[in-house]
Amino acid sequence: MKVTGVLPLFLPLCRRLWPGRLVDLAELSVTLLKATALEAAILAGHLLLYPTGLTQEHRSPALPAQDGATRLPGRPGPPVVLLHGFIDNRSVFVLLRRNLARNGRQRVESLNYSPLTCDIRIAAELLGRHIEEICERTGSGQVDIVGHSLGGLIARYYVQRLGGDLRVRTLVTLGTPHSGTRAVPLASAHPIVRQMRPGSEVIEELTRPAPGCRTRFVSFWSDLDSVMDPPETACIDHPDLDALNVRVTGIGHLALPVHPAVAAGIREALDNTLPEEPLSDGLTVA
Repeated sequence: MKVTGVLPLFLPLCRRLWPGRLVDLAELSVTLLKATALEAAILAGHLLLYPTGLTQEHRSPALPAQDGATRLPGRPGPPVVLLHGFIDNRSVFVLLRRNLARNGRQRVESLNYSPLTCDIRIAAELLGRHIEEICERTGSGQVDIVGHSLGGLIARYYVQRLGGDLRVRTLVTLGTPHSGTRAVPLASAHPIVRQMRPGSEVIEELTRPAPGCRTRFVSFWSDLDSVMDPPETACIDHPDLDALNVRVTGIGHLALPVHPAVAAGIREALDNTLPEEPLSDGLTVA
């Protein structure tokens, strides 16, 4: 990116405002600019949709395809449960849910956990009750889970610490702080944010041995995810877990549950039940 005009005048000021960081607007990449613009657009759209997801969804039969879209035949597989992130709700999955349904995933449910939740462990217990209800209602012995941010951490705790590996076939996480994140220090006033910090009791529990864990993990992480500090904290690194980390290049935290390229990767992760069908090890979003 070429810097012209008065922009060079601001470089010394930027360096003073952010000591210890190399702030050079001349090297600001087009990719970062696009990702930032996309994050802003997604945030604006999500704020409009947010009220529609405040309540738990009504359980109803699959709706016919809209706008002339054709649904693919239903794919065999367990129900898919979508679990949102911190101070969010099920409305974040509107596009992903539609994408999954149009590609044959007809049993998809979005769960809300209370915005007043203050403990990941309690949220994981409640998730377990929801999973049992879903299995009883659908007659399925297992589910797949897709969790964004905190939702992925709640689901992992349920699987790894509460015996949820009996019920969860595949857990897909999107921008989840598996090793804890240092981002937004002021947010540490909230107890659940403190549990997402490196070295917290919850993060430490997830490093403990988990021999025989049956669940398959797929973690999508982005190199431009500003909520994950460092970005690699969204990777799963545990010797006892069957885990695959998929790097996504070119988008930020809010885009992970929205972008169609990631949705395609999620579908591939959910369909990839055999070791001889490896998932691609990276996604590049232009």
